[in-house]
Amino acid sequence: MPELPEVEVVRRGLERWVVGRTIASAEVLHPRAVRRNAGSLPDRLKGRTAASVERRGKYLWLPLLDSEDITAGLDGLDGLGREVGAGEVAAGEALIAHLGMSGQLLVVDPLTPTEKHLRVRLTFTDGGPELRFVDQRTFGHLLVAPLAVRLPRPVPEPIAHIAADPLEDVFDDEEFATRLRLRRTGMPRRTEIKRALLDQSLISGVGNIYADEALWRARLHWARPTETLTTTKIAELLAAVREVMAEALEQGGTSFDSLYVNVNGESGYFDRSLAVYGRRDRPCPRCGTPIRREPFMNRSSYSCPKCQPRPRNAHP
Repeated sequence: MPELPEVEVVRRGLERWVVGRTIASAEVLHPRAVRRNAGSLPDRLKGRTAASVERRGKYLWLPLLDSEDITAGLDGLDGLGREVGAGEVAAGEALIAHLGMSGQLLVVDPLTPTEKHLRVRLTFTDGGPELRFVDQRTFGHLLVAPLAVRLPRPVPEPIAHIAADPLEDVFDDEEFATRLRLRRTGMPRRTEIKRALLDQSLISGVGNIYADEALWRARLHWARPTETLTTTKIAELLAAVREVMAEALEQGGTSFDSLYVNVNGESGYFDRSLAVYGRRDRPCPRCGTPIRREPFMNRSSYSCPKCQPRPRNAHP
């Protein structure tokens, strides 16, 4: 599944090609792609304009403007598409996108042949490039939903429970450290650090690949109990998470699956820079010890036995 860097790459592409354009039509070719807006998506999108392209963790959304909201272009509008400082801000709506396992948001010429797994097609009033949602496995979806304006940063209601991600300005490092050390999966069982990193109510956007890479950089074994981490070590881990994600962004993300592409259909190449993930029995880039693979939550966890020794107090 695409993680934060891959979704951010898509967001940046959409920001270039979609913001400020008005939707002329929305064609739904598979009901599962809009299962929560079945039958209503075309009417809820037609005539509305994308004010911006936002992201939290692995979710994307486009705040939508109605024609009456656009009086002098998009300058001076906030993330809701309302004039900044214009008194009371009314709640708006947004088009949410989750890519699932194989979803692709592609910006293509209207004359481009229809893709085999095209699920939703958006056309625009300017007659320019279309936005197409292609999804082979149909685990992804699009949804129009209200924005929650009560939060420090307006986000769509269906994802308001998801924690901020480490690249957001509103992410609070101190609050994260406090909640992390208190984390438990159930009394008296302690929580391993990797399990906590994958908890979207604590920190969003971190998946299996980047958790392993960040833990390697911070020299932490995935089973280290969160309550044993010092403030300094948590700060090192957060720095490693941000560092690995920034590097992945520079390289267009990680493309183990050929279905992950940016809005132009191009794959990223950060997989060539991975230190441990998927590198079982290959030498650790830091010390040369063969990388180990261990089972973890029906997945795999990769680490260096020397740089990341398993803690003695880890539960089995």
